[in-house]
Amino acid sequence: QTSEEILHHLQNIVDFGKHVMKQFFGENYVHHGEIIQLPLDFVRQLCLKIQPERPESRCDKDMDTLSGYAVCLPNLTRLQTYRFVEHRPILCIEIKPKCGFIPFSSHVSQEIKHKVCRYCMHQHLKVANGKWKRPSKYCPLDLFSGNKQRMHFALKSLLQEAQNNLKIFKNGELIYGCKDDQDCVSDWNELACHLKPFFFPSNGLVSGPHCTRTIVKELIHVITMTLLSNTDACRAGDMKTVPISQGRSYCEASAFNKELVRNGKHKLESSGLPRGCLLYKTLQAQMLDMLDIEGLYPLYSRVEQYLEEFPEERSTLQIDGPYNEAFYEKLLDLSTEDDGTVAFALTKVQQYRIAMTAKDCSIMIALSPCLQDECSEQRPVVLTSKSRFTFSVSVLDLDLKPYESIPHQYKLDGKIVNYYLKNVQAKDDPVMSNLFKENEDCTLVLHKV
Repeated sequence: QTSEEILHHLQNIVDFGKHVMKQFFGENYVHHGEIIQLPLDFVRQLCLKIQPERPESRCDKDMDTLSGYAVCLPNLTRLQTYRFVEHRPILCIEIKPKCGFIPFSSHVSQEIKHKVCRYCMHQHLKVANGKWKRPSKYCPLDLFSGNKQRMHFALKSLLQEAQNNLKIFKNGELIYGCKDDQDCVSDWNELACHLKPFFFPSNGLVSGPHCTRTIVKELIHVITMTLLSNTDACRAGDMKTVPISQGRSYCEASAFNKELVRNGKHKLESSGLPRGCLLYKTLQAQMLDMLDIEGLYPLYSRVEQYLEEFPEERSTLQIDGPYNEAFYEKLLDLSTEDDGTVAFALTKVQQYRIAMTAKDCSIMIALSPCLQDECSEQRPVVLTSKSRFTFSVSVLDLDLKPYESIPHQYKLDGKIVNYYLKNVQAKDDPVMSNLFKENEDCTLVLHKV
């Protein structure tokens, strides 16, 4: 790419955060950054310095050392909403919550998608492909339920199997997360040593497993309370997409749900999320995926066909930007009745891209201890049994998902569902299992329930 193309691409990223995602998430939660120019020598030195620190999975992506343009963003492992005493220790938890609802679209062709969430199904395919050694017990629907018991279970599951969905930083340094071969017990003990001064500053707590469990429990409580808080009084979140009640509020594959069933209980309590909290706003943005990829893909094909005939219309349709207020206004059309037009198809495609962005974002929770006389109404505070924290909550990774990635998402969806049907559900159902053994090439068997 030329320097001008890179500048245009970065401007799109900034504008998308500023004019679109801030409308969904709120002023305090989204930091869109600004474009700056850097000396090329500085960029080259920076590239050499950070290369040894990069994860292996990221080393195939090269850093741009030629254009000199960059986006300057705040360090979200620090407190964002106000200035605070910098010498205070700061804890930051990064969570990638993933998709928090089950598809409710009538376009869904496989009944299993109305029962088991995408994340839980995808776990099995990732393990089979060698990405992770074992599936996580985390289910996004538990975190997005608003029920504190389910949320605690979800966060504990994330701490046990962090994968790429949870990281913890102390004073900006990564201290926990992303180890697939981790020994949970020893890692939790090490984590507890880092966290003890935050949660039990007087050192009055006994050491050992009881201490570790208590500290982890305090951490989970703090994360839950900050996720349910509302620190941004703005119109974001007031946009009603689809009533959550239209979809199933629990996932049949959730370990929490299975435990309830084993105990003879068949109803999961879903308290619902407070309207102003970040999880609610995230879920509302995710639910712009109203048609599921199965209902969306034919509309994408309609737009593609139109562009083949009229390629000059690509800029008019704003597929590659500009991401301005006019772009956002078009997203507010929540109708699902197809009138056969390209305009309808394009609106659904753009809403789907927003939903995919919200499904893959990260939430950053920064915490810093504060004394009782330092707390004021202007600063959000969360309490634990022995400590109090002032905090800020931010959203990260809000780059718009590429228009060109939709065919990949369609194929991936089919792979995830078919693998789950054949290798997970079939093992739980002896009738299905025998049918698959008789015909190994079969990827889907339909039978009356």
